Amino acid sequence: MFESLYATLQGSVFLSIYCILQWCLSVIVERNLLISLLKLTKDGSVLIEDVNKEARIAPNIAKKLLENLQNQNIICIKDGFVETYSHSRLRLALKAASLDADIERISTLFSWQEFEDIAVYSLEKNGYVVAKNVRFKHIGRRWEIDVVGCRKPLVLCVDCKHWHRGLRPSALRKIVNAQLERVSALADTLPTVALNVECTKWKKSKFIPVILSLFPSSFKFYDNVPVVPVLQLQDFLIQLPAQVESLTYFVKKFSYL
Repeated sequence: MFESLYATLQGSVFLSIYCILQWCLSVIVERNLLISLLKLTKDGSVLIEDVNKEARIAPNIAKKLLENLQNQNIICIKDGFVETYSHSRLRLALKAASLDADIERISTLFSWQEFEDIAVYSLEKNGYVVAKNVRFKHIGRRWEIDVVGCRKPLVLCVDCKHWHRGLRPSALRKIVNAQLERVSALADTLPTVALNVECTKWKKSKFIPVILSLFPSSFKFYDNVPVVPVLQLQDFLIQLPAQVESLTYFVKKFSYL
């Protein structure tokens, strides 16, 4: 009786271990495929055959995974090629990160232009009206803010930084102070006929400086200015309304309305 029970338990343990190993293997395979797609589609569409070789995955398994991604509208498969766009590459990256892929490695697979495009896409997806490369003059000086996103009453002023890890506090201080100057200048100069910014239609706005980094930083905030890795931007935007009062911001009232 006890021998039978022991054999049953032993069999269950082996089955559980087998299932866990199978799951771990499937995670590794999918993660490798996602990273290979990010690497190979950086400059455009890529042959499915090249994806298989890069990921070192059997064609039948790769085919199934690629079809699953296409069903989720993350990629497009056409005539033996895989096509992606900036926002879909972001989804690939987030999916790879959820499977414990190295964030820093993922970040290296994005170009500078994609970096800004991802910021715009994420803001628009969260209900912000977005303007890129906002240029203006203030007190005899020219200024530019990479991305400005408006969702009443918030005006997110984003500076996109492509630094590598190991950024010193002194360097970050300069980056943050420069962004504080830019955002203060923008708040002071609005409204102006030279700029069509959504927030000028409101009675009151809160201008929030944000540093968006391609790579993760050891600092999440500096002088209450958020330093946000691009792959965590979506989470930041979701949590922002509850955190606004703990951040540095500039208030502007448009009294002419």
